[in-house]
Amino acid sequence: MITYDQLFIAGTWTAPSGTDLLDIRSPHDGTLLGRAAQAHPADVDRAVAAARASFDEGTWRRTPPLERVAVLRRFNALREESAERIAELTATENGSAMWFTRAGQPGLTRQANAYLKAAEEFDWEQTLAPSDLDSPVRSVVRREAIGVVAAVIPWNSPFSSATSKILPALLAGNSVVLKVSPENSLSMGLLAELLEKTGLPEGVVSVLPADRETSEYLVSHPEVDKIAFTGSTRAGRRIAAIAGEQLKRVSLELGGKSAAVILPDADVDRAVRGLKFSSLLNNGESCIAQTRILAPRSRYEEVVAGLREVVESLRVGDPADPETFIGPMIRRDQQEQVRRYIALGIEEGARLVTGGPQVPAGLERGNYVTPTVFADVDNSMRIAQEEIFGPVLVVIPYEDEDDAVRIANDSEYGLSGGVWSTSEEHALAVARRLRTGTVTVNGAPVGFDGPFGGFKASGLGREFGAVGLGTYTEYQTITV
Repeated sequence: MITYDQLFIAGTWTAPSGTDLLDIRSPHDGTLLGRAAQAHPADVDRAVAAARASFDEGTWRRTPPLERVAVLRRFNALREESAERIAELTATENGSAMWFTRAGQPGLTRQANAYLKAAEEFDWEQTLAPSDLDSPVRSVVRREAIGVVAAVIPWNSPFSSATSKILPALLAGNSVVLKVSPENSLSMGLLAELLEKTGLPEGVVSVLPADRETSEYLVSHPEVDKIAFTGSTRAGRRIAAIAGEQLKRVSLELGGKSAAVILPDADVDRAVRGLKFSSLLNNGESCIAQTRILAPRSRYEEVVAGLREVVESLRVGDPADPETFIGPMIRRDQQEQVRRYIALGIEEGARLVTGGPQVPAGLERGNYVTPTVFADVDNSMRIAQEEIFGPVLVVIPYEDEDDAVRIANDSEYGLSGGVWSTSEEHALAVARRLRTGTVTVNGAPVGFDGPFGGFKASGLGREFGAVGLGTYTEYQTITV
């Protein structure tokens, strides 16, 4: 059993303001995994004060960019050395299947390398040639750190969400208070241990597991200059309101209800095998999961039958078992929410192809749901419009390509999506018509060099690569 009875504040382990430790239990069978201290407003005050002091003093922000890159490269190496431990902790704590948590480790390296490369090549300062050649004035444009960053992340992919924010924020010279979910207290405790070994100056980074109320206290704190948030659209709207009132900089990576468009010329067998990963990664608890499957009427039943075969072949069970593909939902309330959506789909008149609201036999002690596929779904149904955040797929028929694009875009969200075709040129043409921040063709993974983020209710701003790094900087123009 793991115990974290202190909080990582300003680069050191410190006694919390409260004395109670939170029990962290396995979503697989409820066994006790560990206990951890939780942050309260007094702890936030200490972390923010230390971040403010470190930023104003300027030791880190005035460190040359390439030296900051070297420090964060050391962090990335430490994380790589701990990859198996990270995978194991995330699986036991979150219920994510080991195949997923292990497969995610190289992705963390690619994400970090993209940020490090971007920082090495970034235009931290440039001189602009005057547009009027007779003008004696030239402009020096600098990119400066913003200040104190409150980074708030969800529970579903904690390491990826954390590093997607702390790496660019620190590379840009900011100080960071990272607020993590209570459910991830153990894996994020390990993250704090790695940061402690990295060699960052005192006060530059804190890691605080805390509840929603403490999270709101953090983002409302007058000494916070920027909020970087990943989570639900509902919470994002609240954070955007706080940021607007206080004129804080803000970036939001929010929910999704992504569509996978299977074009008539697609290889259906390949598509449904690919959707096993694109639609059901991390037990379906993923904002980029492509859970609306759009199929042409000419091949509709072929797609439905293929998805049924794939979903029924998935092993559901202990996330530590390497043969498991779908583990439990992280919490009991999340399990019940997914089961309610499955029951709602039946009430709405969708055809239940496989699955259902019942808990898989023999797994009643855990937070399990049965992977489910609905067919004959109308895009106006709630199961097609609302983010379920579980292993539930809806298959929607379309008449022609224009109809497919219309249905795909008929959503309040615009985070991700996919197109399947034997013609890359054709797939790209359709992808360009989708109103969504990211589109994958034939199951390609999301890249880390290009910007990632959403249209519409899926958020504001972008992460990854040079664009993501830039969101943690302010422009300063000096005319000479």
